[in-house]
Amino acid sequence: MMKKKVLVVDDSAFMRKLISDFLSTSEQLEVVGIARNGEDAIAKIKKLSPDVMTLDVEMPIMNGIEALKKIMDEHPLPVVMLSSTTKEGAEETFKAIQLGAVDFIAKPSGTISLDLHKIQDEIVRKVLSASQVSITKLFNKPASSVPVQNKASIERQTVLGKEDLDIKKGSSSNFSDNHKPRIILIGTSTGGPRALQHVLTDLPFSLDAPVVIVQHMPPGFTKSLAGRLNSLSSIRVKEAEHGELLQKGTAYIAPGGFHMQVMQSESGLKVELNKENPRKGHRPSVDVLFESAGRIDDYNKIAVIMTGMGSDGTQGLKRLKESGSVLAIAESHETCIVYGMPKSVINANLSDEVVTVEAIAQSIMKYMV
Repeated sequence: MMKKKVLVVDDSAFMRKLISDFLSTSEQLEVVGIARNGEDAIAKIKKLSPDVMTLDVEMPIMNGIEALKKIMDEHPLPVVMLSSTTKEGAEETFKAIQLGAVDFIAKPSGTISLDLHKIQDEIVRKVLSASQVSITKLFNKPASSVPVQNKASIERQTVLGKEDLDIKKGSSSNFSDNHKPRIILIGTSTGGPRALQHVLTDLPFSLDAPVVIVQHMPPGFTKSLAGRLNSLSSIRVKEAEHGELLQKGTAYIAPGGFHMQVMQSESGLKVELNKENPRKGHRPSVDVLFESAGRIDDYNKIAVIMTGMGSDGTQGLKRLKESGSVLAIAESHETCIVYGMPKSVINANLSDEVVTVEAIAQSIMKYMV
């Protein structure tokens, strides 16, 4: 197997050495060069033709954001950003994602993190995953935003009569009682901020349900993500707070570092946050959110799984479906930055629809009637 060539870019010689050493432990990665700033990185890209690069946000001469703009314009390739966990660092990170960065890594203790070894596995995993991303998915819209049906759905339709097929197309035939209130549950990871922007900005102000979201993200970043999405969306978007009641037309993003559950109370549905052990390395975990929703009575649930590494959400969706009144939508391979989480759900035959990211909001609204 050919190793993926990596360029490491950081203004600190110490950080360049640590990151290079970590990546070199993988049999699938080869560090072919290092660069000390954005200007140096652009020159090295032309010379070395790397498959993937790590790019520090804060650098002299040409910082990571400036460099990323030029790289994506002149020599596009998958990029993983390294950022501090400050508010400014988080905001710069989301600028980078908008410009085409695949993913980001939060430095544990500032610009020069002496304890970078704490996230060695994360660095290797994210760079390896980014190296497998098709760069065209970061820029090109799919040819069509028409829903893509999975094989099981097509097979079911061959034995349905026309009347049943119209119900399947039309609305909530998977719900036991169409008069129950709805709750929308979304899980995503790598590529999620961009995917969430597609979905949330297409939901109407009059949305007759709350939206509860788990986006794999470290502490310090989810508040900035919520603020950015809120500024772009018709619905309200905020970072979830412990104990708050869910309101229709509002999207709640789980804070980084906390599991989020939805609980029933006398006043309605409320958010519960906790710091229990990570699930499959994740906190927040999509499984935890979905499992909690499975314990809610008298609600129809619309569950959405979008781009991301791994299989978080599959086990939780299985439990959720056992509770009944659930419609599951998975993002199609066509638009996923990383086709891990949706693929796992589809392979487990848990998806009711498989659609491009541009069609997810449309599919959600179809089941709101």
